[in-house]
Amino acid sequence: VSPPGMVDYVPAIADAAGLPMMLYLRNDAIGLRAIADLCAVPGVKGVKWATPNPLKLAEAMAACDPVIVWVCGLAEVWAPPLYAVGARGFTSGLINVWPARSVAIHAALTRGDYPAANALIAGMRVFEDIRAQELNGTNVTGVKAALQAQGLDCGPTRPPSAWPLTPSQQHQLDAFMATEKLT
Repeated sequence: VSPPGMVDYVPAIADAAGLPMMLYLRNDAIGLRAIADLCAVPGVKGVKWATPNPLKLAEAMAACDPVIVWVCGLAEVWAPPLYAVGARGFTSGLINVWPARSVAIHAALTRGDYPAANALIAGMRVFEDIRAQELNGTNVTGVKAALQAQGLDCGPTRPPSAWPLTPSQQHQLDAFMATEKLT
């Protein structure tokens, strides 16, 4: 994806939609200027920051209008370092499977209790580790397999996601679900 192409494309989408927009940024290599230009598009209200670079996030936030909302787009595991530089909120696959834990992590981060947030994250880390395998190809797969274990079969993932989990991954997930009494 070309940075100048994105800077031309997003305003066209904003004009056509006429709705508030949240940018989904997965590669901060597009550069600070492109990020600032995208955030300046009328209708852009926030950025889902899905790159593990808190320092670049801090630079992007400083380069953009302070009304832009910056959300951690890398789930609970990356929320503490991104919160530390100003992101608020995070995406979550865990919320589907263990809502109380995800909400507790959010509450700890909101009150600035990083030790509590990190302890809560450590207790669910195996779930995120499963989701991150195969270059994140098991991201949705891990969530759907956990939901199946809870009796909520929402079908397989679409290609090119991994489906089903490998026996080793499934064993790790089953052990996690049993240990945390999630089934």
